[in-house]
Amino acid sequence: MGNPRVAVVTGAAGGIGLAVVEELCHSGYVVVAIDAPHEHETEGHRTTNGGASMVLEELVVRFPDQIRAHNLDVSDRDGLREICERTASEHGHVDACVAAAAIIEGGEALWEMSPDRFGNLCEVNIAGVWNTITAVIPLMLRNNAPQDCRFVAVASAAAHRGHFGLAAYGATKHAVVGLVEGLAADLVGTGVTAVAVSPGATRTPMLERTAALYGVENIEDFRQSNHLRRILEPEELAKTVAFCCSPEAGILNGSVVVATGGL
Repeated sequence: MGNPRVAVVTGAAGGIGLAVVEELCHSGYVVVAIDAPHEHETEGHRTTNGGASMVLEELVVRFPDQIRAHNLDVSDRDGLREICERTASEHGHVDACVAAAAIIEGGEALWEMSPDRFGNLCEVNIAGVWNTITAVIPLMLRNNAPQDCRFVAVASAAAHRGHFGLAAYGATKHAVVGLVEGLAADLVGTGVTAVAVSPGATRTPMLERTAALYGVENIEDFRQSNHLRRILEPEELAKTVAFCCSPEAGILNGSVVVATGGL
């Protein structure tokens, strides 16, 4: 493989996150795949007990020399830093990062949400992205080719318009967009770039969770939510995210890629 690019992916056991790991492996990356070790809803998937080690097992078998799986919650800032620093020490560089870890809460009016549920959303969806930024950006700045380094955060269509019963979730995803846009400004002149990708309704367990919050029995009912009139597939989002991770994607710096199929 020569000297492959190295990517860190959080929420790596999730619907979109897992697809991103596979797509990056197909593109020749070494992928440090991070997901929570306990029951936890990442961007599209609920993992239990084994976390990333269970869900990523098949991919690890298929790509044994490319995937390094870690059980870690993104709220563990020190743990994230340790994993990323170890990765940089082992490979000499970290070239890309995809912050895909997130949870969804809702189903009630904003003023009826409990402080604990609101706090959980903020801890994972906002602070988790910030923790990831603090872990990887200093390493990217030390890269021999920082102009090829890419930070990508997974936001949501809910970041751009209000959804009934999902005000708090939408607010956290709006914050992800704000973090990325501010990060891009902080990185001016360094060569490192930052992008957010906002998926629409994608065929993942998180969409099933959303359907449950709305009392919708079949996720196919969400196909009317975009101009394609179908549910998006995780693999489609993964290809978009993988491009954003590539050296060729520098022009997207500070952008929000709205990957919804049209709203």
